[in-house]
Amino acid sequence: MKIVVAHNRYREAQPSGENTIVDSEIAQLTAAGVEVLPFIRSSDEIPSMSKSAKALLPISPIWAPRAQHDLSRLLTEHRPDVLHLHNPYPLISPWVVRTAHRHGVPVVQTVHNYRQVCSSGIYFRDGVICQDCKGRALGVPAIKHRCYRDSAVQSALMATTLAVHRGTWRSVDRYIALTSAIADHLRDYGIPDEHIVVKPNSVPDPGRPVPLGDGFLYMARLSPEKGVDLLLDAWRRHPVGALGTLRIAGDGELRPLVEAAAAERSDVVYLGQLDRAGVRAAVEASAVVIVAAMWHDVLPTVIIEALASGRPVLGTALGGIPYLVGADAPHEPAGTGPAENASAVAGGGGPAMPAGIGLGEAGWVVAPEPAALAAALPVARAGASGVTLAARARYERIFHPDVVTKQLIDIYAGLARTPNHV
Repeated sequence: MKIVVAHNRYREAQPSGENTIVDSEIAQLTAAGVEVLPFIRSSDEIPSMSKSAKALLPISPIWAPRAQHDLSRLLTEHRPDVLHLHNPYPLISPWVVRTAHRHGVPVVQTVHNYRQVCSSGIYFRDGVICQDCKGRALGVPAIKHRCYRDSAVQSALMATTLAVHRGTWRSVDRYIALTSAIADHLRDYGIPDEHIVVKPNSVPDPGRPVPLGDGFLYMARLSPEKGVDLLLDAWRRHPVGALGTLRIAGDGELRPLVEAAAAERSDVVYLGQLDRAGVRAAVEASAVVIVAAMWHDVLPTVIIEALASGRPVLGTALGGIPYLVGADAPHEPAGTGPAENASAVAGGGGPAMPAGIGLGEAGWVVAPEPAALAAALPVARAGASGVTLAARARYERIFHPDVVTKQLIDIYAGLARTPNHV
């Protein structure tokens, strides 16, 4: 089987879980005997482009003529079975779907965000969930609020791109939804069920879990939508040392807030940005991993890292988090507000579980509110040892690379047997 993997890499200066997942997926497919033809562009290429190439950048999200030329040549020469698209912006463009179909090649896309509808891709603006552009022919609110790169001009270009390519996205042969929440998002966008497969990402198996450490780990980009300020608010509602140590890893605009908390309290430790070895060490040193997202986070990789190491997760009941910890039934669509989405998964903890805390197979979910998170912290700490085996078992059953890679190859095989586009 021969697969083209198309991806526009995010800037290396901005750590990207999506880049890591694409690299990992290519390695796993290659190890499984699939011939992978990478069609990769990088946003790091932009500063060194010629003046003529830079002049075409404004239209690249819509068309990207150089990318279409290069892809046509690749498809003609290698005649692949499937094109697998990840991020098309800004140098590849969704137009690659049309180019592939013109060559009779079916297209799979992994949906990593909400950019079929939302110019920023995260349904979050000014500290709250925002879906003002949902259902609109043109995302005028995104332009008004400068949602893409804080630029009215670039926001207008992205909003126009999404309008132009509405038909393109609906022609994709198979969508990979990373969680049930993304599947809901795609259905709401008009994608039929038979074109959607839920297949999560994976992380390498770290091996047999070591005994639980102590305290909590938060590891994410330090930005408003990731909720580190929510976590710190909840943490301050407990006396110093009452919950063990809170370790915080990552970097971003809210770093000064984290550094101030670490200076203020002896039970808060800032670890900075971690490499692969540092991530594993931080997970193993902790008993519970916290994901305090304030947006409908698609698939926080740190949750899979936690499950692989037998660490339960305490998360907010938004986006893909309930799915990842096994607390997503019944699941509300991605447009649901925080309180409603939390109530949809709460109640799974049985009579012994405090009100407002939902118990999943591998952890707990709560509303994204300081009081709710503060109430759940001691519950998670006390219950961690009873969940560790289930957390590891969930990883092995759903998120292990062997399981996920087989599922991906099966998706390719199903499409490769269908008649080619003409």
